[in-house]
Amino acid sequence: MIHPDLLAILACPDSRQPLDLADEATLGALNGRIAAGGVQNVGGAEVSVALEAGLVREDGAIVYPVRDDIPVLLREEGIAVEPAG
Repeated sequence: MIHPDLLAILACPDSRQPLDLADEATLGALNGRIAAGGVQNVGGAEVSVALEAGLVREDGAIVYPVRDDIPVLLREEGIAVEPAG
């Protein structure tokens, strides 16, 4: 999906932490929350479409969606892995 050479240079647009492909467990848990409703991205928009893939920040706190094999690396598009609260 994402070429390893490209993945090696991608970083979080906010913290500059390295990114890696989100594993199935992370995507499954996040997509479960999305299906249940109430998930918002960092920008405050509701996320209603399940992620086909994602890039997770090194600290594991934020996932950036990958849509049509294109990473969406905008700060506002990040989604918290754990629910806020």
